[in-house]
Amino acid sequence: MNRLFRTATALSFTGAVALPLLPALAQDDLVTRDRVGLADAENSLTFRLTAYDLYSADPATAEGFVELFTTFINEHPGWRIDTQLQTGNLNEEQARILEQAQAGRGPDCAMIDSAQLATFKNAGVLAPMTDYFTQAEIDDLFPYVREAVTDDNGDIVALWWFTDLRVLYRNAGVVPDAPQTWEETQQAALDTVDEGYEGLLFNGGRTEGTAFDWLAFFWAQGGELVDETGAPIFYEGENREKFLAALQFYDDLVESGAAPQRVATITTYDDITAAAAAGTTAMFIGGNWQYAQLQTTLPVDQAEQWQVSELPGPTADQRATGTGGWAIAALSDDPAKVEMCAEIAKLYAGPGNAFQRLLPTSAALYEEYDEFAGPEFDVFAAALENGQARPGVASYPEISNQIQILLGEVLSQSKEPEQALDDAAAALEVGSDS
Repeated sequence: MNRLFRTATALSFTGAVALPLLPALAQDDLVTRDRVGLADAENSLTFRLTAYDLYSADPATAEGFVELFTTFINEHPGWRIDTQLQTGNLNEEQARILEQAQAGRGPDCAMIDSAQLATFKNAGVLAPMTDYFTQAEIDDLFPYVREAVTDDNGDIVALWWFTDLRVLYRNAGVVPDAPQTWEETQQAALDTVDEGYEGLLFNGGRTEGTAFDWLAFFWAQGGELVDETGAPIFYEGENREKFLAALQFYDDLVESGAAPQRVATITTYDDITAAAAAGTTAMFIGGNWQYAQLQTTLPVDQAEQWQVSELPGPTADQRATGTGGWAIAALSDDPAKVEMCAEIAKLYAGPGNAFQRLLPTSAALYEEYDEFAGPEFDVFAAALENGQARPGVASYPEISNQIQILLGEVLSQSKEPEQALDDAAAALEVGSDS
């Protein structure tokens, strides 16, 4: 097994962009604020990246990636990587990259939000990178990742290098066994209420996290949000029944007292982590990164009590979890630049994952690096087999907005699930007609 640099806590991807002073490793002029490699290198490509690694506001992370990139560029003599930093408005940045690529002015290589991969694929701006990966590497990607990075011609057009997911957390001293179904989850939460806790916590306020966390329960039944054209279909036919079943699960949690009504006002994972650390809850739905937060926040004996399991389904065999993360893709028609972009992607996938403890999208990497040796990563890897990504369609933002609204109405008990769904459907149909 390999150990790179040091074990690092997974980083939050919501911080403000700030450029740190570059560490001493850049004194040979190989890494600067806008390039990697010698200024007069014979070959160059542009790489539009995010501010979470090489230019991280966290000095340790920035230093670690300077080391990685210094080694990388020494292994690729004759190349210069001209770095272009995306701003904190990532949705706007992604739209700009796509527009520039369609006009022939895009970067040669870029970080692409996994939720936008389908949009970029459909636009036909991503260069095939299949030749730079072995079939074994491709086959080892989690199914939802492999599908997302493969175009209609069967080519690999990106490397989705890290992901995240949603899981069920429980204080094993209070809830010894992991609930497998919705019914078991509600009962376990009610049992914690009897012991003085406030029940199961989750995001329920007006935020994307609310919609994304909850969608796992819709997807676990095989529900589909949109059709092949990107039009919403979740309020029709069998999808409607599955959607209502998942809504009823949340409604029952609040109505029974298994979840406090205040979930309708929770809009950040940090609020949930704080409640767990304070000992007011013994169960919550959250992201994989919260595990590390609990380990660093709580005393060792208390931290050891917190365990993770897959999100429950309507039955034990029906599971799904929402997945996010970032990919790296080539937007150049120059074969040499496409190959170089693929090599950059491999730098992030594996070494980059291990350094930041960001979940790999390849099952083999969990075995290769010591950083993923904990039992929680076994759970994460197993859950990712049932991962589901958001549809990369233009209609998704408004679909998410309407789901956030209707969940708030159901959780606050101001509307019954059917009425809330009908109102959301009507709003979406009006919007599509305007």
